[in-house]
Amino acid sequence: MKIGIISDSHGDNNAVEKAVKLMAGVDAIIHLGDYAKDGKYIRKLHPGQLYVVSGNCDFFTDAGTPSELVLEMEGKKVFVTHGHKYRVKDGLNTLYYRGLELEADIVLFGHTHSSQIVKVEGMVLLNPGSVSRPRNTKRPTYGIIEISKGNIKPEIKEF
Repeated sequence: MKIGIISDSHGDNNAVEKAVKLMAGVDAIIHLGDYAKDGKYIRKLHPGQLYVVSGNCDFFTDAGTPSELVLEMEGKKVFVTHGHKYRVKDGLNTLYYRGLELEADIVLFGHTHSSQIVKVEGMVLLNPGSVSRPRNTKRPTYGIIEISKGNIKPEIKEF
């Protein structure tokens, strides 16, 4: 299973469209918030599975948009959050321990606009950065996770 991960699009449909086109062939797309309403635009571009959580800038998001999700994908537990409630700008400890509580194999988060992949004791934490306002690189980024035969392969892609 191949999963595309987008975060912090902030209403930039051009950036969202570029990222989704580059993700062609993924089985699912996960949007990590800011702006969750951009999920409606992704739905027009991607016929497959779509999961969306709200972030700290999602003031006018549909009331039904969750702030967190726990998904089961190819036998792996995936914890999905924007990250602001776990103070990810100050470090990943709180988020990591929440992942442990949930017995997550994969933790997906955004908020910082800085892409990163951290592997700790079998858990993969991935922040795809921002498709519209990147901070640790000049180019926008998104994430890809491939789950195959029990293995998790995370990647950050620039465009």
